[in-house]
Amino acid sequence: MNARVALERLLDVPVTGLRRGGGAVYLVTTEGRGVLVAKQGVGPGATDAEAAGLRWLGEHGDVPVPEVHVHDDEWIVMQHVPPTYPDAAAAEAFGRGLAALHLRGAPAHGSPPPGGPVDAWMGIAPMRNEQGPDWPEFYAAHRVLPYVRMCVDQGLYSAEEAAEFDRFCARLPELAGPPEPPARLHGDLWSGNVHWAEGGVWLIDPAAHGGHRETDLAMLRLFGTPMLEQILGAYEEAAKDLDAPLADGWTDRVAAHQVFPLLMHAAVFGGGYARQALRAAGGSPRPR
Repeated sequence: MNARVALERLLDVPVTGLRRGGGAVYLVTTEGRGVLVAKQGVGPGATDAEAAGLRWLGEHGDVPVPEVHVHDDEWIVMQHVPPTYPDAAAAEAFGRGLAALHLRGAPAHGSPPPGGPVDAWMGIAPMRNEQGPDWPEFYAAHRVLPYVRMCVDQGLYSAEEAAEFDRFCARLPELAGPPEPPARLHGDLWSGNVHWAEGGVWLIDPAAHGGHRETDLAMLRLFGTPMLEQILGAYEEAAKDLDAPLADGWTDRVAAHQVFPLLMHAAVFGGGYARQALRAAGGSPRPR
């Protein structure tokens, strides 16, 4: 079934325009419902996970998220939020809102959003939201080692290099800093999912779960988010005002939190991401 027919059935209105954006995202013009964004799921449970994640992140209005109009097993249709340019006021408001959002909490490290599936997705990569007793154990078992195995299977790591990640995981309890309660995470907070629009920053394309709030902050640093210092400065101030300051030395832990997204990118895209992930984990890549 082509996209236009599928979306007309799902929305129960005529689709008068359909323009493809990046990947499987479409800008949809409809009769009676205006302009919407439609996204085709990358695999089983993807649309359920995204819809549940947006509802959870938007529950208290700390940071705006697009409204989900409807979804089924293949498609999710959301509010269209026209983009604009970054500005300092929006960056600072986003930093404050993100601090408040994180502190809304989650049932456990690794917990999915309410109503969301355990088997979810981060971009086009599978991602399992399985609860762990603490952050280091969850992160090792469900965010590091599965992607190391995927990379080994693709010949991206030798046995010796894979063992560096085992050592990294064994050191996570000391690397993680003071224990923190599980935060309500966006989970894929790279710059492309920080959507600058009228009225401030909106969050899109979540891989939401319960986790460590420093993970979201590390993702913001990974691919060059605009006005990052304004965002982080406002975040730190707001966290202090909310009586939950970031633990001392959190910037020294950025690399540890970036190991997962780098591994995920390595498993999907290969190339230099595998070497970056190994360096972030404290290992030395062998010459290629």
